[in-house]
Amino acid sequence: MTPTQARLRTPRAAAIAGIAFSVLMIVSLTLIRMAVPADPQDTGEWMTSSDRAIGLALNLVPFAGIAFLWFIGVIRDRLGLQEDRFFSTVFLGSGLLFLAMLFASAAMTGGMLIAYGEQPDNLIGADTYAFGRAVTYLILNINAMRMAGVFMISACTLLLRTGLAPRWLVLLGYALALILLVSITRAAWVALLFPLWVLLISIHILIENYRDKPAIPAASPMEKT
Repeated sequence: MTPTQARLRTPRAAAIAGIAFSVLMIVSLTLIRMAVPADPQDTGEWMTSSDRAIGLALNLVPFAGIAFLWFIGVIRDRLGLQEDRFFSTVFLGSGLLFLAMLFASAAMTGGMLIAYGEQPDNLIGADTYAFGRAVTYLILNINAMRMAGVFMISACTLLLRTGLAPRWLVLLGYALALILLVSITRAAWVALLFPLWVLLISIHILIENYRDKPAIPAASPMEKT
């Protein structure tokens, strides 16, 4: 593969990875938001009827994380020599912290489901559940979403400086990132803003990739013989 071909295929890889992350993350968060109460002080009654939905959501999280890592890698590769060291460090660091917190909250929730399966009568309303529920809530809804906002700000700055995204999409990213940074923690559906923004960026990259795809010249009569 020539360097030109590699440069042409990288944006498409970023778009596919971003779309995969967005779809998986939206499905996972939607299942969780529909099954788990927004109030972190609930007694755990949702585990009696929503364990299958939560289990499916948790099984999607690792695949969403893999796609997000791929998205980060190919975006940095696309930036190449235009990459700003400061914003790239914030971009990479906030993305990795977001993934770590996402995995941690999923592990905590999965642990509570396993504990409920072993001792259903002892977990609901117990201090152990209250602690695990509070920690999971704080990690996902506060810390992870704040890191997602920082990731969006750094990504928008890089995209704006390099011209890889239109200004309206960058400004929209700044606005959504601000909402994630200052939003009320119990506004549960606000978390969907992050995967939706990644979806918009990925669709734009995919469209631009097909627009810039060079046409294959037709073979001359001499070449056909």
